[in-house]
Amino acid sequence: MQRILICDDEPDLASLVELNLKDAGFTVDVAHTGEDALQKARAQKPDLVLLDVMLPDVSGAEVCRRLKSDPATSLVPVMMLTARGEEPDRVKGFEAGADDYVTKPFSVRELVLRVKAVLRRQAAAPVLTLEAGKLKLDLTAHRAFVEDQEVALTALEFKLVHHLLLNRGRVQSREVLLREVWGLSADLETRTVDTHMMRLREKLGAAREQVETVRGVGYRFSAEDPTPPAGGTTP
Repeated sequence: MQRILICDDEPDLASLVELNLKDAGFTVDVAHTGEDALQKARAQKPDLVLLDVMLPDVSGAEVCRRLKSDPATSLVPVMMLTARGEEPDRVKGFEAGADDYVTKPFSVRELVLRVKAVLRRQAAAPVLTLEAGKLKLDLTAHRAFVEDQEVALTALEFKLVHHLLLNRGRVQSREVLLREVWGLSADLETRTVDTHMMRLREKLGAAREQVETVRGVGYRFSAEDPTPPAGGTTP
């Protein structure tokens, strides 16, 4: 039986969601603070975390970041729950590594269906890898490797490099990346894409040169490793 961890400081809402998830056949644990959620996630290894953004101690975004940076919980999908529906707040949730985002007030029935959809997507993921130059992505385990050394990426960073790899050799504008990776409207004024590309390059290390900036347009992942072999020359 799949286990769901709910973290919300509103007891009535948490109880309502808990009841409906149990009726749907899930085992459910509840936490009302961020620290409690982190402890329970590490101890109980849930299949999915429903995480409120506004918590009394640690913010939901920080809890999400800690879950995604811990090898023991990095692959656990996180659905953020928040009363704020503006796109900048969605950006913050996705930047923290969230896999999905639900705005309050929400239909509990719809929430249960979305939980099931996220779990189905994860379970149905085929064993696949993508490789280009020094970079390799394990799409099943959501793991990235540069020269066979694992690189710790957030869920959003992984989604971003995955999109670039799938479209390698083709320029991806910031508007396209906002729409396809973040799921946000292309007219949103934000430097989120540029900030993430900078962080991604830092993490990719030896493969960073494969992420190319096309001035005034966007970004492109090079089809070939641009680094010349030892002793070679750049044409």
